[in-house]
Order: sequence, then structure tokens, then C-alpha cells
Amino acid sequence: MATRKFKCKVCGYVHTGDSAPEKCPVCQVSSSEFEEIVEPSQAAPKKKGIDTNSNVYTIVYASVMVIIVAFMLAFVSSSLKPMQDANVENDTKGQILTSLNLDIDGMDVSSVFAEKVQDMIWNGTELVPYEGKFNSTYGSLIKEGELHVFVASTDEGTKYVIPVTGRGLWGGLWGYVALNEDKQTIYGTYFYHESETAGLGSRIAERAFQNLFSNKPLFENGNNSEIALSVVKSGSAQSEYEVNGITGATLTSNGVDAMIKNGLGAYITFISAGNAQNAAACDKACEGKKCEKAEKCADCTKDCKDGKKCADCTKDCKDGKKCADCTKECKDGKKCADCTKECKDKKAACPKSKECKNKK
Repeated sequence: MATRKFKCKVCGYVHTGDSAPEKCPVCQVSSSEFEEIVEPSQAAPKKKGIDTNSNVYTIVYASVMVIIVAFMLAFVSSSLKPMQDANVENDTKGQILTSLNLDIDGMDVSSVFAEKVQDMIWNGTELVPYEGKFNSTYGSLIKEGELHVFVASTDEGTKYVIPVTGRGLWGGLWGYVALNEDKQTIYGTYFYHESETAGLGSRIAERAFQNLFSNKPLFENGNNSEIALSVVKSGSAQSEYEVNGITGATLTSNGVDAMIKNGLGAYITFISAGNAQNAAACDKACEGKKCEKAEKCADCTKDCKDGKKCADCTKDCKDGKKCADCTKECKDGKKCADCTKECKDKKAACPKSKECKNKK
């Protein structure tokens, strides 16, 4: 019993049979022009389950995938965080060691730092050990009054590393300034930047620029209340208190200048108080010793019993002056340093101090 129907697409003739006729009896077209008529009862059954072509399915599927991926990323991030924190900490310690003129390539930074450097806090009167978690940034801490000082033991004596932060042309600047034991001169520096111009401002991160600060004095004419060291326009440095900036990077150089002045300025009480403490300790170590050279105490290079040098002493003379202050020109054209003869036991005043200008 035939149950299939075929309709001519040209004239509409309907043929009933097992297959379409070879020709349409009405319009004579071939069987290729016939299409089968499917009754509703014969239509394919409706699929059961989720319609994967619907908008609802697409939205739900995307949401689930986002949640799963976010969870996986959070898990991986939390798993790697201890390692990331350790790398950041190690990098910061490497920057501090670099400011101490150490080559950290191939160095076990963590071990060397633990051996040579101690994280201290200046509480306004003395240095005390810092017992908290190691910090990798110090800008906000300095603003809050938490002044970290890294006390380092080197082959050239004790050094004090001070963190400094500032701003350049395009972003933040930061670094570390290592001071010599007398806290009057710079031992070494390390600077880096967030996004300064490549080949210009970015050169503050190069050792060639950083080495320009070595042995530069912080203060001028014994004024320990204001940082005299300055970064000036490239090629214009004239005094020992000035460092040439980077050509073509004036704003970045100005940023380094402000960073040093403001950064070290925040520690001015530590630097000044430390000088007095160091002088007293060195005076005691040099007690009973005479200068090797007769011209002035600062020329003394004989080692004291505790390993310090008399040249490190900042000695007060009997009249309250320091031997190192006898450096101004005398009225007769000579320098006081040339007429001190010898600061016996490090406490004699300049014999011709009365001839010096501006001397009491």
C-alpha cells in the first residue's frame, strides 16, 4: 500500500506511489522536479534534552566556563604566590647589595644578604632590629615614619643603606643609597625606574651613572641639617657636591635629585645623630694616638686598635671646633690645614685659628 506522495514543483501535480514518476503527466517535466510530501505524522520526532542551539544554553555554558577558568587561575596564583614573593624579596635584596658595590651575578643573594646585612629601624634616637616581614617597597613606610636602615658589614667597614623613592617623567623611581661609616659621604647607589624613556631616562639604572655618586659628600661646610648633594644638568657639575645628570633626560635627572634630597632628608636625624655617636666611638679608639702626618688630623691613616682608622674620626677640638674645620684660608694666604702642625691626641685646636676668617 503506497504511503508516499510526491509533488511536482512546476505544476503542483501530486503523485502517490513508492517513488516519483519518470515524467509529470501534466507538464511533462522529469522526476527530478518532484519533491516528497512528508505528512506531520511522519515528521522526525522532537529531540529530548537540552537544546544546544538556544541562547539560554549559550549563556549558561559561557558562565560556567568563566567560573571554572577563574577558579583555576585563582588556584594557580595562590599556589605560586609564595614563590613570587620570594623572587621579589630576593630581587630587592639584590638591589641593596648592588648599592654596596657588590656584583650579584651568580651570587646566592639570600645567603650573602643574611650574612652581611641587617634590617634595622631608626626610632629617632637609635637603631633597633626590625623583626617584621621583609619589605620590598618603602615609599609608604617612610611617609608613615617607619625608617628602615640596612646596616651592612663590608671589607671596607660598616655601611648604612637607606631606601629612597621619587618620581621621574613617566612613573615612579626608587633606589638605595649606601653611606660610609662616617655618614658624610656616599659609598654606592642603586637606582631603577618604572617606565622612563628607553635610552634616556632609563639610563639611571646603568652602573655608569650610579658610580658618579661614589665618594660624593652629602653636606657642605659642616651643615648637617641639609643635603647639599645635587644632580645638575649634564655637563654643568662644578663642585664636589654636584653630579652630572643624563643628557636628554632633564626631568628624570631632576627626579633623581629630588629623590636623593627628600629621601636622605627624611633620615637627617639618623645621619646627624649617627655622626656624633661615631665620633665619640672613634675618639675612644684613637685615644693616645698621634697623627702620622703633622699637617692635619684628617691625614692620619694609622690603624686604631679596633681596626678603625684615625681618618674616620670626627674629633672635637678643645675649643669646640673640629680639626676638620681648619680648612679655610688664613689672612696670610695659607690654609689652616697647613699651620695646624699636629693635633696632639686629636684634641688640639688650630694654633693659628685666630688668623682664619670667620673663626672665633
